[in-house]
Amino acid sequence: MDDKGSVGKISVSSDSVSTLNSEDFVLVSRLGDETPSSTNNGSDDEKTGLKIVGNGSEQQLQRELEDVLMDPSVADTGLKSETVMENLGALPATASPSSSDGSPGSPIPDEDSVVFSQLTYLGCASVNAPRSEVEALRMMSILRGQCQLPLDVTLSVPGVSEGTVRLLDPNTSTEIANYPIYKILFCVRGHDGTPESDCFAFTESHYNAEIFRIHVFRCQIQEAVSRILYSFATAFRRSAKKILLSSQQPAPLTPDSDLFTFTVSQEIKEDDGKGTFSAVVKDKDKQSFKLRAGMDKKIVIYIQQTSNKELAIERCFGLLLSPGKNVKNSDMHLLDLESMGKSSDGKSYIITGSWNPNTPQFQPVNEETPKDKFMYMTTAIDLVITEVEEPVRFLLETRVRVCSPNDRLFWPFSKRNYTETFYLRLRQERKSPASDTLYEVVSLESETEREKRKTTASPDNDEPLLSGSGDVSKECAEKILETWGDLLSKWHLNLSVRPRQLPALVRSGIPEALRGEVWQLLAGCHNNDHQVEEYRTLITKESPQDSAITRDINRTFPAHDYFKDTGGDGQDSLYKICKAYSVYDEEIGYCQGQSFLAAVLLLHMPEEQAFSVLVKIMFDYGLRDLFKQNFEDLHCKFFQLERLMQEYIPDLYNHFLNVGLEAHMYASQWFLTLFTAKFPLYMVFHIIDLLLCEGISVIFNVALALLKTSKDDLINTDFEGALKFFRVPVPKRYRSEENAKKLMELACSIKISQKKLKKFEKEYHTLREQQEQQEAPIERYERENRRLQDANMRLEQENDDLAHELVSSKIALRRDLDNAEEKADALNKELLLTKQKLVDSEDEKRRLEEESAQVRASRGNTMCERPSLVWFLQICSQLSERLEKQQTANRGELEKIRSKVEGCEKCSGLFNKEGRVRAAVSRATAGGAEETDEEKEDLKNQLREMELELAQTKLQLVEAECKIQDLEHHLGLAFNEVQAAKKTWFNRTLSSIKTVTGAQGKETT
Repeated sequence: MDDKGSVGKISVSSDSVSTLNSEDFVLVSRLGDETPSSTNNGSDDEKTGLKIVGNGSEQQLQRELEDVLMDPSVADTGLKSETVMENLGALPATASPSSSDGSPGSPIPDEDSVVFSQLTYLGCASVNAPRSEVEALRMMSILRGQCQLPLDVTLSVPGVSEGTVRLLDPNTSTEIANYPIYKILFCVRGHDGTPESDCFAFTESHYNAEIFRIHVFRCQIQEAVSRILYSFATAFRRSAKKILLSSQQPAPLTPDSDLFTFTVSQEIKEDDGKGTFSAVVKDKDKQSFKLRAGMDKKIVIYIQQTSNKELAIERCFGLLLSPGKNVKNSDMHLLDLESMGKSSDGKSYIITGSWNPNTPQFQPVNEETPKDKFMYMTTAIDLVITEVEEPVRFLLETRVRVCSPNDRLFWPFSKRNYTETFYLRLRQERKSPASDTLYEVVSLESETEREKRKTTASPDNDEPLLSGSGDVSKECAEKILETWGDLLSKWHLNLSVRPRQLPALVRSGIPEALRGEVWQLLAGCHNNDHQVEEYRTLITKESPQDSAITRDINRTFPAHDYFKDTGGDGQDSLYKICKAYSVYDEEIGYCQGQSFLAAVLLLHMPEEQAFSVLVKIMFDYGLRDLFKQNFEDLHCKFFQLERLMQEYIPDLYNHFLNVGLEAHMYASQWFLTLFTAKFPLYMVFHIIDLLLCEGISVIFNVALALLKTSKDDLINTDFEGALKFFRVPVPKRYRSEENAKKLMELACSIKISQKKLKKFEKEYHTLREQQEQQEAPIERYERENRRLQDANMRLEQENDDLAHELVSSKIALRRDLDNAEEKADALNKELLLTKQKLVDSEDEKRRLEEESAQVRASRGNTMCERPSLVWFLQICSQLSERLEKQQTANRGELEKIRSKVEGCEKCSGLFNKEGRVRAAVSRATAGGAEETDEEKEDLKNQLREMELELAQTKLQLVEAECKIQDLEHHLGLAFNEVQAAKKTWFNRTLSSIKTVTGAQGKETT
């Protein structure tokens, strides 16, 4: 169904409702203009239907809400709604003649709304992800379990988006609190089958969208939750069904009277070859428009003011477009403006411009983009707004993909628009008392810019820098890339030996584009197929520290786009790596700080390789030793750092002694997270370069460099000031790439020998032994007792695990034994069948042998019974000899006669030229030889018959011998199979298992 005129959205599942960013349930108008989801330009008599795109059943939802999903013309009367809601304590609000100022404590204002009674307010809490269903359900569970003083309230939900949700006192109907619909971002209910199934909650932006809060309610009648959810969905619709004319009812004022909110949506249309322009599709996963190369396009902009006093837009004097992101004003290109006007309901402005992509300036967005890639496109709208002195420009940056003109559109795409919210702050000015009110633009900020500003701390405030801050460019000088390319080519020839020039190149920093490959080579993970397979097995197992991992995931790199979304790909991969390591390393498990290091690795390689490198760093580089034995090795590192300070920075060391500042108070995160928790990513990546190349002692170099560069500031601070300086200004100082480079150069220039570190380590252990000896015996015994108790608990846990594993192994062995016995029974049956076949084969052999003997005997009898055959042969041979002799004699005599006849003239004609007697003579002599020829022919016929009979007898004899040989061959094969079946490995294994099982049974008895 064509999504024309989307008027509202229900988010993620049928249990939640959101004002934007929803995917699955969309309330749409079946008739009306093609308008974006954030604005509705349809008429009052539009029919409303429910489109279910993803999960959920349309019929199921309609059955649940069939009493409220009805024709608007009927709903406008309010009669049907009142009848349906009476049983659930929800009645249409009656008009009140009282004041409608909306302040707490006043009666409810005169507006079309639905009132729900028998509700309990459980409280509110701050949230970081206001549109996350997971976080909303978590807070709902917490508030429901911790609420000690619930408050009975009545909830008033408006029927239109311009209304206000109000909390009322059920006894006096006075207003307790109110929340404008435009500030409510998300509504969710508890899942069925959980204690929260009778609860619902909504999130709202508090104090001008800087803080987000969630409000949780419980319904005494559980069935009312669905009705309340649907009422919120109705309120979220950008509809004009039940509102008064805009001229009769002004827009609600925000708490900040100088802040004006606009919703701007962009739609792109392409020539469909039929004389019309159709809206292009948008990829749901990539959130990018899918354009086709070479097609004429139109850009349609929808602008709607959503808060404060209505400002009229006089005209649009420019619709501009440019490929790319963060473009300059000079790079924008003007489009042909086709039309500008208001929508049918008069609430939004529609601006249309034509775009010819074949012009040279738009060539980048007219070339096909590679698969799974996208590019940015920036659209600017310049407006003249009444009462505003200067023009206003709205900038929209959208993702696009350009494909072939012949590409077809598939189901992962939908016709959706790109929507952005803008906050326009104006300052009021008056030239004279009689003049009209004029406004001056103070600031214009988009919702995207606000989100970025909130995730990046300002250098002027006291908020610490969020982890994951800073951008790292992949651009690198061509000469540097060539040098690294030559080095990697040589390195791949012999991966066991590092190239000589590698340390010098690493100290300058590995190019960002090559870090993933180089880190794996430095860590020795170039051949880690077994680790990859092990990782895929580990992520399927349960981790005893799952709750701690889940809690830390949301706090890891919140400033980075890849990890900031709850439930996103980044957090999912990070959770799996931390979980896999906690199962892999049972002694250490998961410790706070591991997630930051895993996140750094994930930004450069797939999660399987990131897990392998993490294991190498923890084991081969000694990071896991810092977490062992009550952090004993970590305290040794603190002692070494203080001794290095005493040698390299003595004045700062003495100052810290005076103020009582110890290394563990400021350097714990440096060692445990390898500086990844608080410092900008450019500096973090460079530190990991050095760590993988030179070892964990690099941490001392970086720590001393930090202390040296901050020495002047730290000496002038007290205890509290020094701690604050380490927490806030130090990380922010290195957001500058130049400052970070200077710091890393200083760190690389500091020479710290391993011999010196070993010496300090011995000093530490000597001091520890002296302290233990100076301790009171009772304290020492108590400490030793605590250590032994901890060891005992650990051993008991290991014993329980081993016992569980032993029981599991026995169960598995018993199951394998049962399977083996079943297989043995099957093989025994097969053996019996084989033996039976062997007996049958032996019987067949004996029978065939008897037949063969009979054939041989019959052949001998046949030779004895027919002696005439030899006689006939002898006669034939004798006759042949006589015939040959007679023919020879005749030829000799004939030769003599011919020689004599040739000498006679009369008789010379009796012979022809060939020396043969002529025909007359031949006929004369033919009668004499006729009798001899007949006798010869008779003998030849008899001879042929005897030879034929003899050949048939020989053929039968050969066939019988072949059959006998075939049967003997089959008999041998069958015998071999029987012998092999008696000596199979399975019988030996089975016998050994039975022997072991029998021995264990005797031991248990």
